[in-house]
Amino acid sequence: MAPNQHNHDENGGHGHDHDHDHGGAHAGHDHAGHSHAGHSHAGHNHLHGVTDQRRIGVAFAIIAVFMIVEIVGGILSGSLALLADAGHMISDTAALGFSWAAIQYGRRPATAQLSYGYKRLEILAAFVNGCALFVIAAWIVVEAVRRFAEPVPVVGKTMLIVAFAGLAANIAAFLVLHGGNRENLNVRGAWLHVLGDMLGSVAAIVAAVVILLTGWTPIDPILSIVVALIILKSAWGIVKSSAHILLEGTPEGMSLAEIKADLERNVVEVRDAHHIHAWSITSERHMVTLHVHPTPGIAAREVVLAVQRRLATQFNVEHVTVQVETEDCIDVQATHDHGESGADCH
Repeated sequence: MAPNQHNHDENGGHGHDHDHDHGGAHAGHDHAGHSHAGHSHAGHNHLHGVTDQRRIGVAFAIIAVFMIVEIVGGILSGSLALLADAGHMISDTAALGFSWAAIQYGRRPATAQLSYGYKRLEILAAFVNGCALFVIAAWIVVEAVRRFAEPVPVVGKTMLIVAFAGLAANIAAFLVLHGGNRENLNVRGAWLHVLGDMLGSVAAIVAAVVILLTGWTPIDPILSIVVALIILKSAWGIVKSSAHILLEGTPEGMSLAEIKADLERNVVEVRDAHHIHAWSITSERHMVTLHVHPTPGIAAREVVLAVQRRLATQFNVEHVTVQVETEDCIDVQATHDHGESGADCH
């Protein structure tokens, strides 16, 4: 096996961003074994983080204040639609606070124990927020079914006034979050929470109008169930995406087979690529590790730089770890010893 190049992270890990440009890829000190490089998006990500945190903070203040108003209004009017929306707002307040804290804490530097830092807190916050939406939706459905069996009088006028005020507050919070970074699962989760609140307020307004005009109170639980179904759809998307990242799944839209074919077809320094693994730290920070056999006569450093450059430009991968091999893949024997397939070494 030929000597390769290895770039060190100041914290002893390999998830550290560098705040300078290296033309798409770089490799540093010589070591045996493998090479890796980080591609700098630190300044861009930091700007997004500060802006997103500020937006979430403003939305948190709006929702928290109006949450109290809607709880009181729901109790006074007897409206399930309002109480459902208020319950959703309680979840939103906690979710937005969690999201804000995750961004704040996520800016802490990496350590020897946490070499990728605390960025994953944003994904954890998104996952918890999505799960909370499931709980809220389930409560709304159960309460709606109970209301069908035991109808409750609803004061339409009070319900309408509070619902309109709630819609105004939700629109304000929605507009604040709408300009945030929608690729960020944490921000998207917060945005979907507020969107669910908006739909809840609209449903409450429609229900109030129907009750005032016709006196037909079943419209209140019916529209509440509709809102619950919409919330469930949003929740499923957030939980699915965040769980995929937490389980180290291949980033959405990225194909390991495509990476292998692309490198072998377009990078003349690479004879063959194998043992390719890809995962994400957050929805915006992707990592790839792989083994390559170089084209005969090509130095290991040139292979590493070529692979890093190609993955950065073609697949938007921020951080690549490359192991250059001049002989058989060293993991073939290891996989056979554990009764596993060594197919991806060939």
